[in-house]
Amino acid sequence: MSGAKDQKSYPKLDYDQYARTLPADDLWGQVKRTVAGSPVDSSHIERIVDAIRTGLQLAPGDSLLDVGCGNGALSRLLFDSCREFLGVDLSEYLISVAKSRFESLPAFEFLAQGVVEYLRKEPTPERFTKALCYGSFAYFSAPDAAESLHLLFDRFRNVRQLFIGNLPDLDRAADFYTTRTPSEEELCAHDSPIGIWRTKDEFATLANGAGWQVRFSSIPGLYSAHYRYDALLYRPAN
Repeated sequence: MSGAKDQKSYPKLDYDQYARTLPADDLWGQVKRTVAGSPVDSSHIERIVDAIRTGLQLAPGDSLLDVGCGNGALSRLLFDSCREFLGVDLSEYLISVAKSRFESLPAFEFLAQGVVEYLRKEPTPERFTKALCYGSFAYFSAPDAAESLHLLFDRFRNVRQLFIGNLPDLDRAADFYTTRTPSEEELCAHDSPIGIWRTKDEFATLANGAGWQVRFSSIPGLYSAHYRYDALLYRPAN
């Protein structure tokens, strides 16, 4: 994706500040679940929730960890599929929305904290059985992305499956950038509007390096399926 049209700079995204600019009830806009600035149709949200439930094989006894959970608008649609839930996000504003609208203690809780910091310090990581990161992994810096996968594998030993969704596919970036050619810098930047673009091979190398096996999928007909993919990470069979 290089050439004469490359931009020498790119617009940067402050996720917390961006969310604060939107109306309090624009829950999907706050987490950029939009098409051309408008919230996606509810049928697309239903497809996402079904894909997560199926991929993780969520069961009533599961304890679900959601890292990079945003404002909890997606998370709360999974509450009826698990026994307990913890959502973690760096944005204090988005977590304040999640707490005021969706938190139901003690079973369903939200925490404002950096993901890597949380994963390092969680006192009882063994309580979680499934984990999720939907739509936010591309916004982790490269070091944080690698460390988070290592920590989830090494410390959260009872997490058998990790669903990482809505990943931007570098091989299909041109299907998204139809009116301009982004710079290599933008495509590799976690603070760009889309975050870091990775090929499936690049993501598999990242996941395998932390110990995970990975299977890729996409949701047919989803608004972002033409340039994004999902990844189900799981532990190798003993």
